[in-house]
Amino acid sequence: MPNNDFRHELAQQLRVDSVRASAAGGSGHPTSSMSAADLMAVLLDGYLKLDYANPDNPVNDHLVFSKGHASPLYYAMLKAAGAITDEELLSFRTFGSRLEGHPTPRIPPTDVATGSLGQGLPVGVGLALAGKRLDRLPYRVWVLCGDSEMAEGSMWEAFQHAGWAGLDNLTAIVDVNRLGQTRETMLGWDVDGYAARAEAFGWKAIAIDGHDLDAIDAALAQATSVTDRPTAILARTHKGRGVKAVEDQPGKHGKLLEEPEEAVEELGGARSLAVTVKTPTPGSPHRFATTGGALPRWEIGEEVATRQAYGQALTALGELRGDVVALDGEVSNSTMSELFAKAHPDRYFEMFIAEQQMIAAAVGLQARNWVPFASTFGAFLTRAHDFIRMAAISRADLRLCGSHAGVSIGEDGPSQMALEDIAMFRAVHGSTVLHPSDANQAAALVAEMATLPGISYLRTLRGKTPVRTSPDENIRVGGSRVLRNSDHDDLTIVACGITVGEAEKAAEVLDAEGIRARVIDCYSIKPIDGNTLVQAALQTRAVLTVEDHWPEGGLGDAVLDALAACPDRPPVRKLAVTAMPVSGKPGELLHAAHIDAEAVAEAARQLVKR
Repeated sequence: MPNNDFRHELAQQLRVDSVRASAAGGSGHPTSSMSAADLMAVLLDGYLKLDYANPDNPVNDHLVFSKGHASPLYYAMLKAAGAITDEELLSFRTFGSRLEGHPTPRIPPTDVATGSLGQGLPVGVGLALAGKRLDRLPYRVWVLCGDSEMAEGSMWEAFQHAGWAGLDNLTAIVDVNRLGQTRETMLGWDVDGYAARAEAFGWKAIAIDGHDLDAIDAALAQATSVTDRPTAILARTHKGRGVKAVEDQPGKHGKLLEEPEEAVEELGGARSLAVTVKTPTPGSPHRFATTGGALPRWEIGEEVATRQAYGQALTALGELRGDVVALDGEVSNSTMSELFAKAHPDRYFEMFIAEQQMIAAAVGLQARNWVPFASTFGAFLTRAHDFIRMAAISRADLRLCGSHAGVSIGEDGPSQMALEDIAMFRAVHGSTVLHPSDANQAAALVAEMATLPGISYLRTLRGKTPVRTSPDENIRVGGSRVLRNSDHDDLTIVACGITVGEAEKAAEVLDAEGIRARVIDCYSIKPIDGNTLVQAALQTRAVLTVEDHWPEGGLGDAVLDALAACPDRPPVRKLAVTAMPVSGKPGELLHAAHIDAEAVAEAARQLVKR
């Protein structure tokens, strides 16, 4: 029988330490932590299997605080488990501390950063998929959710996918404390309403009193015995539990207790209980056999879509590396990740039209040391921008591919065009942004992405483009190709992707008119080949960037950034179909109805005349 006296005291300690940490840090969410303390005390004392002394143990359970603002509770658990000292607990929210306001991987064994609500459960789906299909280990994934975040659509993407996939190694513990930041949540304490929703998505749902230790124990035991579906424990709790001044009181969210010392006394005083957390049974993750081979190659002059090259290169990479996995948003016959799916079905994950869940799942998979490539139309990755932003905070290594990029998809219309994607990904901390213009470039960059840290983004095209790059050329992140140049060039044309061909044709037209144009294929936008660009800027009278995307933050701004410190820099103009003319800015915009050779040539003529 469980020792409920100990668990009660442990829960009180978690509450006390949540109050103490928040008071020491001068801010935090103690009341949101106090409501879930009983739930976490029973989990920590009886069900979580996690070797805190060895956080990299592959058989460890995973605990994700989707309600990341309850970080004081999470850190109080780390103290009780012996992972941090009381001194470090009280460094909460101070500059330089590992104990940030919301958890990040800076403090092991935290898998991912949370705090942007609606993300922890989708990431938990990725971790659970890794356990079931890749690692093939018996670890469980426990996710503490808040009831306020149950309004997020991404939570229901997670509920739907986990139910469909039958992830019986996943348990969501929803802290239904009724009170959000400004008012009562939509369902309040209607745990049966939450349960009905969870069951509709194929989950086992258990509604309980979240302060009844026996009920919590029974629910967790039941969750571990379910073998065909994930489990949701809907726990009715009181925000600020145990302190009369704040318990179940509105307006206390994210605020310190006014009398923290009195609150500690009301909770029975400070304690120094230690929990011996269960350690998992030893085991090793599954590894996939590889057949070897080589990346695909194309001869100069062939016509191949870069999305086709992505699919073929990714498939070949899967034959070379058993840790490479692929995800897609149910457009795999467009992104061409279907080639990987057919060759490596055990390592392919169909995520359907749920881009937030797709990115979150990839974050979960990489947390277990797999190498995920996730693809969809570039336009639809904008729906998952917050997940990509948080992935960078999680120090995640993700490889993303956005196909059907830019205005070149034409008749599909603007709803399908990736126009803001370059700017979006350039803004992500530590990101890499790549836009190959031909198949050999795409293949080389796919292979390099597999070893890149951080968030990398490959932009691919729907239509075929001629292969201009030799398969033996050194294509690399941070590189570029100079397609044509001379010692007497009048201007430089910088292009990428679909616009490279038009820039090259325009240079031929201009050459016949006595205007010499240097053409640079800037396939690596971040990092950009600054040396080549600076040299070109110093040797020519003007720089024209040719863009098939929204120019603010795109290729032109990347070029401007590279030339910022260039002395005697010539004027830089951005030619874009999506821009309106403006003037008086360093990168003046020129507008074209179509990005074709004549539009590029006319823009170049205007610059040379100036």
